Parts: sequence; C-alpha cells; structure tokens
Amino acid sequence: MRAMFAAILAAFLNLPGPSQAQEAVKVGLLLPLTGPFAPTGRQIEAGARLYLAQHGNTVAGKKIELIVRDDGNVADNTKRIAQELVVNEKVAILAGFGLTPLALATAPISAEAKVPQVIMGAATAIIPDRSPYIVRTSMVTSQITVGIADWAPKNGIKRLVTLVTDYAPGVDIEKAFSERFKASGGEVIEQIRVPLANPDFAPFLQRVADAKPDALFVFVPAGVGANFMRQFVERGLDKSGIRLIGTGDMTDDDILNQIGDVALGLTTSHHYSAAHPSALNKSFVEAFKKANNMRPNFMGVGGYDGMALIVKALEKTRGSTNGDELVAAMKGMAWESPRGPISIDPATRDIVQNIYVRKVERVGGELYNVEFATFEAVKKP
Repeated sequence: MRAMFAAILAAFLNLPGPSQAQEAVKVGLLLPLTGPFAPTGRQIEAGARLYLAQHGNTVAGKKIELIVRDDGNVADNTKRIAQELVVNEKVAILAGFGLTPLALATAPISAEAKVPQVIMGAATAIIPDRSPYIVRTSMVTSQITVGIADWAPKNGIKRLVTLVTDYAPGVDIEKAFSERFKASGGEVIEQIRVPLANPDFAPFLQRVADAKPDALFVFVPAGVGANFMRQFVERGLDKSGIRLIGTGDMTDDDILNQIGDVALGLTTSHHYSAAHPSALNKSFVEAFKKANNMRPNFMGVGGYDGMALIVKALEKTRGSTNGDELVAAMKGMAWESPRGPISIDPATRDIVQNIYVRKVERVGGELYNVEFATFEAVKKP
C-alpha cells in the first residue's frame, strides 16, 4: 500500500504545473514610445493589444506574452534590444518597427536566429529582402501611390511638383509616384526633398510657389502632416490655385482634426481610413477609441493586423514556434481586416491590400478621409 502511494505521489509531482501547462509564447514588440515618433509606437501597441483583448491571448494552450520595449527611434537601440529579447528573453517573434531604419537594423538578427520579424509600421520596399523571416502587415511605400498617381492626370492635374521627406520611404514614394504619373501622361517639373529632422518647409514651399504647377504632391511621415499644412497656409499656397495631393500619411487620422478645415477637400490615396465603410471597421474604431481615447490610424490597424497574423500562424502551427514553420504558415494567409480584405503574398512576404482614393470631408462634426475610389488587391509594384 505504501509503495502504491509513493508511486501515485511521484506521478503527481511530475505533472506539469500551471506555468508548464500553459507555456508562454513571447512576442517582443519594439516601438518608438518616446521622442517625435512616439504617436506611431502608441498606435501600433494599442492595435496589437486590442486584437488580443478581442480574440483572447491563448493559442493552442499557450499564452501569448507581449514584451514591449521602447527603442526611442534609434536604430542602434532597436538592434541591441532585439538581440537581448532573442538571447535573454527567448522571444519566439519580433514585431513592431515603426520606421524603416529600425526594421533594417533588426533584420540580421531575425535571419541569424531564424525568428520571424513582423513589420507593423515600416514601409520601404526593400525590407522583406533583408531576412527570409520578415513578413509585413503595414504597407509598401510604392503601393500607396498607385491610387493618387492614376487619379491626378484624369482630374486636371498635368504639371506638378513633388515634395517628399528625404529618407528611404520618401525617396521610394517620389520614384514610384513620378513614374506612374508620367506613364499616365503627366509631367513632373521639379522634385524637392526635405530633411527628416526638424523640417522647415517654408523655403521649399517658396520654390513650389515660384514653379506654379497645377498641383503639389506631398509625402511626409505620420505625425508631420499638421506642421506641413500649417506652413502651407502661412505661405498662402492654399489660395494660390495650386492643388494639394499626396499619400494618406499627410492626412493621418490620428491628427486630422488638429489640422483643421484647411485639410477639407484634400485628396490622397492610402490603404486605411477610420471612415472605411465596413461593419468590421466601425466596431474596430469604436473599440479602439474606447480603449485608448484616440482614433485609430494606419499604424494602429498595422499593429492590429500584425497581431492577427501572429495568432493565425500559431493556430496553423498548433502552437509550434519554429521560425520556418511560422513563416510558412504566414505565407498566403488571407483574412478580412478593418481596412478591407488583405493577404500575405507568398512570393514576397509582403501585404496585398486595397488602395483607396479619399477626400477629406466633415462627417458628424469631425474630419475624416472619405473613400470614393478603390484599387483592389494591390501587390508591391
């Protein structure tokens, strides 16, 4: 009898405890949470957390543990933190990356450790080429120019000036927009690049005024649009007859109401608007506002869909965190997002999504980007 009791006790002591039974899948979320790009980081983190709050944080018996780190938008910090998360914290997935330099700095670590790197913000076209473990749920710079570059020549814009922020995404967008605009019969009479750090747009806007184009095409990073629009008005360009068009970064949903009525009528193309007319998006916007006291923007939906991709891949692998299995599960994944139907191109590991042409309008007392044309299932050009 005593021997039987001892055997039962030994078996009981060898049973997995609560921490063992629900092994954690650690996801390292690297974001700029301080400094000028902190709004980008806050949006992505809020989107990722909302997805888990709505869909649960347990997959195949394993709890998803988010480990959030602030890289301050410094690439060296991002690289160091990513290495610490992989080596010390044993994270299964790296995610976040608000800007291109941060994503590129981490790519070698992702490749060497065979850890999936889910890009929720950064948009330069070359990023997935830097590691076979990179998958993107945000956007590609050249992708978001498709709508406005096709729309402009058909709507009276024949001669224009481009003005972009002088860093990789801006250069990408300048090239992609100009090539497509010219192919549609337009003429780019001048290309202007503005410094990324502390930009003063005034002297560049004077060059625009002197050139007298039909329109000015603009790309600035998320959060900078309000400053640009203020200077555009101060220089009197809003009354000059020069039409203003661009990508949706300029009319970022997070700051659109702060920009004010000067933005009314501004036409852009982008992959997400808080006014996207779907039931899923309406519930997403409502839940996001309730949880964070702010309107979601394209970075917020990038974080939301990035976490959706991680959860769906873990479901497909039945909880396996093997990097090759996770990336294989992500390739070709398709689902309905608050932005519309999206998928991951198995050939490029980049997002395929609708691009919308939108106009800023007042709806219910607030400013929104109201979509009026759709380019369906746009791949990385």
